[in-house]
Amino acid sequence: MKNLRLTALNPETKKRTTIQVGDIRIGEKFTVMAGPCSVETEEQTLEIARNVKEAGANILRGGAFKPRSSPYSFQGLGIQGLRILEKAKKETGLPIVTEVLDPRDVSWICEYADILQIGTRNMQNYSLLKEVGKVQTPVLLKRGMYSTLSEWLNCAEYILAEGNPNVILCERGIRTFETYTRNTLDLGIVPSIKEVSHLPVIVDPSHGTGRLSIIEPMALASLAAGADGIMIEVHNKPEEALCDGDQSMSPGMFAEMMEKMNILRACMEKINM
Repeated sequence: MKNLRLTALNPETKKRTTIQVGDIRIGEKFTVMAGPCSVETEEQTLEIARNVKEAGANILRGGAFKPRSSPYSFQGLGIQGLRILEKAKKETGLPIVTEVLDPRDVSWICEYADILQIGTRNMQNYSLLKEVGKVQTPVLLKRGMYSTLSEWLNCAEYILAEGNPNVILCERGIRTFETYTRNTLDLGIVPSIKEVSHLPVIVDPSHGTGRLSIIEPMALASLAAGADGIMIEVHNKPEEALCDGDQSMSPGMFAEMMEKMNILRACMEKINM
């Protein structure tokens, strides 16, 4: 019988997990994932990839399959989108994180993705969690929009229990009574995760706020709170984006934020010396 103790929890003797993605070790050095919500065209994706790479991003995010609230909204380009992401990776050297929706797609999406993203709507899709647990490709597990810390870690456990130790947690805001922001970004979860789990945790302030004006301060606050990285939506023409244009930074805004991030990171390193 398996040990019933959650391996996602952090016994005092266990070291923090770091996850190798290309030349990057997530959990060891602050990691920035950036790119469009959806892959729309090759030109758009390559331009954004070049821009975020130049500004200092470590990983390119981009959705080829998009779960949308309305069945009539843009659902992504599918395999064509993955091939575009593959081309962007070859040109820029940036590893790719992209979402997987269906357990049947896991094995072949692994041929393109360096990190498999499980979105908030699929956090408790146990069939999908088990399937990504059978591969060794790192998994970015977003917190469910109504989920507690315990529920989130139990979902991570489904992946770990199948044999994949490469789990990255992602706080992306939860639903509360507040309506000014798209979600309520729970930065208190970051040090809380650090207290009870060895898994790295990053923050998505784009989905966590849904308001362009406060993405930058919440990204900086994520670093100060001890997050291992952030995920930011960037679009070369946000006003024309097919998905989440209102919360997408322009390349210029992203570059300015990264300059501030580097200054804060240097300050944090001095504090933690």
